Amino acid sequence: MTEAASPRSEALELALASQDVAAVAFALRHDVVVVPKLVVPPAEGGLVAEGDGVGVGEGDGDAATDTAALADRDSAEPVSVVAEQVRVFGRENTDKRILLLFSSAEAYAAMVPDDPDLEVMLYDSDALRAFMEVHLDVLEQVFFDIAGPHTMAAAPEDLLKALK
Repeated sequence: MTEAASPRSEALELALASQDVAAVAFALRHDVVVVPKLVVPPAEGGLVAEGDGVGVGEGDGDAATDTAALADRDSAEPVSVVAEQVRVFGRENTDKRILLLFSSAEAYAAMVPDDPDLEVMLYDSDALRAFMEVHLDVLEQVFFDIAGPHTMAAAPEDLLKALK
């Protein structure tokens, strides 16, 4: 039996390797990007509270040790299904968040090698644009393949423009 291919975007890998901003934008518009998925352990009894679609990293600012928290709900009733949430990272004493995007699941794993619950999602340009539009006010920076070897960064507003 062969192992399933790991999620990746070869187009984004090549664009990052060349450090070509236009090629990165093209790859994001025409291929997929690997997005970290927030993994929330089920609460006692197997039920978890529904979040708002954004995983929020809280903690000491070290992305590898940040823990995720769900947003408050209008209802105190737990639900058994949680919408998939993007894991974002934050620094202590700020409400702003950093979105980390990756060319492959391996690139994400290199950033948090000791995290036992690594899960990712593949976003196309429409899904990434929708996420960015909803959460633009809390995003302060976007990094691509932050663990290297070809890291790039973008302002959230610039990335949103590139996706249109």
